[in-house]
Amino acid sequence: MIKKSNILLCSITLAALLSGCGTTGVQAPVVERHPSSSSAAASDPRDRDPAYYTVKRGDTLLRIALEHGQNYRDLVAWNDLSNPNDIKVDQVLRVLPPNGDTGGAQTSAIVMPPATEIKPAAPVVPKKTGPRGEKRAYSDATLAELRADGGAGDAKPAPAPAAAVAAAPAAAAAAPAASAPGDEKISWMWPSEGKVIGTFDEGKNKGVDIAGKAGQQVVAAGAGKVMYAGSGIRGYGNLVIVKHSNSLLSAYAHNRSILVKEGQNVNKGQAIAEMGDSDADRVKLHFEIRQQGKPVDPSKFLPNR
Repeated sequence: MIKKSNILLCSITLAALLSGCGTTGVQAPVVERHPSSSSAAASDPRDRDPAYYTVKRGDTLLRIALEHGQNYRDLVAWNDLSNPNDIKVDQVLRVLPPNGDTGGAQTSAIVMPPATEIKPAAPVVPKKTGPRGEKRAYSDATLAELRADGGAGDAKPAPAPAAAVAAAPAAAAAAPAASAPGDEKISWMWPSEGKVIGTFDEGKNKGVDIAGKAGQQVVAAGAGKVMYAGSGIRGYGNLVIVKHSNSLLSAYAHNRSILVKEGQNVNKGQAIAEMGDSDADRVKLHFEIRQQGKPVDPSKFLPNR
């Protein structure tokens, strides 16, 4: 009898335990938390304004000016820079004229002190088949690692690097879709004799490459004013940039020597340099035409040969 009572008691206890295990527990509520809008960092409205540019690692003022079709002297003035080499990563710079002004290069000289690097170290630069005008994750040279390759002749390059000048940014185009007033009046000619060994290919070749002999004459493709004469942009060697209008300029790269100075007026066909292989793999002239800061196909401007 006692044995049956014990068995009954154990059965009741086991049933109670099983009932407790099968009971659905109360779950803690799931609260979806949204980040407070006040905690998000307010973005600088200038980040999406084409009139401003945020400095990236490896940038130089000259490179920024060239990529935006401006003269580095104007960038100095628009941003009140006391030292053109002292730009910092994430610094926001104005790259378009304030108040809709057309800008224009300053005539007074701005002395560029010895350049300093933004990036920690510079890789060894191999010879290239053409200049690198496109932006990248900046292994582009700073002015400290950019030196003149080859002789500079009797005419020394201008002490301060200056970049291309243009009126305003424009959508990239292979042909001059929207010419500024007066652009159609510019008379063009080929900058040198020789076989074309490289044609325009946007993203790969920003202009045309013309083969020739060392010391061969390079002439201005059109009348204008020398905006830059030096070797401050890696990949171009000894470079001359001529401004023809507020929206058009031409560039002549890899020269052996430079025959003109910054600020000098030149006529169409006037000798401005001697062909060479500075920062190139062979003797050649790399010739570009830029419209509103963007490379365009020179064959759209030059006469048929």
